[in-house]
Amino acid sequence: MSRTGSGSGGFHPFGGRVSKHFGDNLSPEDPYLSYHDIRLTKDDVDCIKSDWLTDNVIAFWEEYLEHEKLTAYPKANIILLRPTMSFMLMKTGDPLTIKEALPDFSHTTHIFLPINNNSDVECAEGGSHWSLLLVSIVDGVAFHYDSMYPANKAEAMLASHKISELLGAPLAFMNLEDSPQQENGSDCGVYVCLLMQHLLLHRLLKAHAAHKVSMSMKEKDVDAAGGRKEMIRIIEMFRREGERRRSRSTSPFGNKNHSKSPPRIGDN
Repeated sequence: MSRTGSGSGGFHPFGGRVSKHFGDNLSPEDPYLSYHDIRLTKDDVDCIKSDWLTDNVIAFWEEYLEHEKLTAYPKANIILLRPTMSFMLMKTGDPLTIKEALPDFSHTTHIFLPINNNSDVECAEGGSHWSLLLVSIVDGVAFHYDSMYPANKAEAMLASHKISELLGAPLAFMNLEDSPQQENGSDCGVYVCLLMQHLLLHRLLKAHAAHKVSMSMKEKDVDAAGGRKEMIRIIEMFRREGERRRSRSTSPFGNKNHSKSPPRIGDN
């Protein structure tokens, strides 16, 4: 699915006129926010409003969940694999050859993988559909959530097989027929982000060690429009915080080019 510009002009895509703010005069490729290891561009942020999510946006959401949510559970051994790493894993003949480039799975209980159906390794931001694979290492099962079931089944099975090879252990693959289904052609990435958040925060991190956790998302209501608004709200919150930090630390006699860099949240 090719992405198109939002072209929202002076109106917010969810209704109503909006006032001018930072970013209105930026080009699509210009940086908008630097958050830990992710640098969002103006184009990344615009796509959240009504378009197909980029790899970068999904990676940002994973960074957000890690830094703002997972840190409250220091004993959790859950990995949110970035879209680029998932893609690299799927396209590598022998996954053991890239083991050093991937996170250490030796003590991991669960792995979340965004799955993309891009078949062209030369095409950045390619593909037409996102889905979510949740690998439960402790149960030996890979659960696949596809909002356009069964569109990404083959890709998810491949990713499951590659992870199995890395772990040196078999994985049962479950293509969940009762996954919530999107109502248009652009919400798949939003579904991935929201299902990832729900499964992480309300299933895995809330589970009692002695209890069986259901991985089914049957009857789960996914508010994609609300999810997009929440992503934008969070990004704007970090932008404002980054601007405040910068204004406190910048000398009036400092580098004038400093203001051209995006607001930053993170230690690096």
